[in-house]
Amino acid sequence: MATTANVHQTKWWSGGKSPFNMEYGKLMMWYFLMSDAFTFGAFLISYGSIRFSQNFWPDPNVVFNAFPGAGHANLPLAFVSVMTFILIISSVTMVLAVHAGHKGDKQAVVKWLAWTIVGGLAFLGCQAWEWHHLITGEHATLIDGQIKMVGQTTTVNPWGDLASASAVADALKNTSHETLVQIVSSHDHSVSHEQLAGMSQEKLMSMVNAADLHIRENGPVAFGGYFYGITGFHGFHVFSGVVINIVMLLMTQKDVFQKRGHYLMIEKAGLYWHFVDLVWVFVFLCFYLI
Repeated sequence: MATTANVHQTKWWSGGKSPFNMEYGKLMMWYFLMSDAFTFGAFLISYGSIRFSQNFWPDPNVVFNAFPGAGHANLPLAFVSVMTFILIISSVTMVLAVHAGHKGDKQAVVKWLAWTIVGGLAFLGCQAWEWHHLITGEHATLIDGQIKMVGQTTTVNPWGDLASASAVADALKNTSHETLVQIVSSHDHSVSHEQLAGMSQEKLMSMVNAADLHIRENGPVAFGGYFYGITGFHGFHVFSGVVINIVMLLMTQKDVFQKRGHYLMIEKAGLYWHFVDLVWVFVFLCFYLI
């Protein structure tokens, strides 16, 4: 009996604070983040398997080369670099908010949480612009023997391989007058759009060289579905994090955490926000760099 009693009284940890003593809410947050990591991992593995089974995939330097207010300037990955910088800075401000919570500094928590919210909203605004530009942008694409002005959707991909000069020359004959005006206008800025609209099909065709147009064929359809699906899923997480941080900010201002004597909820929100930042690193790598 004495042996049995000693077994039940055995201390399994005596080296300081036990690693098993974790607050329930924080433990549940880690469980949630693990399951969410598996979800993102499954999406990215699926994307990778489809991408590397294709003979051709859109070049990120061609797809993501626009910048707000820069017109037709070719700035590969400049805008998404700004988006990434914003998200990284918001992660820093979240760290500062958690650190201020550990010290019980209410004013600093409010300040850094507010900046984190601003960073999240700025990132969402950038993503909205990027989506709008890709969807509504007009890119000359060779589709079914005609050149059409299309945007990136889940069913149309204007980022295929470059079409041959002979294929472009043949397609120009079947291209609508309006589209031809847009093509010539983008390559010859010395003539107004109104003047080009009054010209005949033959005159417009004589003003461009098929080899200089760099018309692309319709690319793999899967690109749009995966891009909007995965970046949209990440964007939803950013939006959720912004909402959570707004709730934390309001609770801080109402002294909810001050009365509890700790700011543990801020730390849990910080875990979620850092996870969102970490996931973006993998999304950025898969879609924008490789």
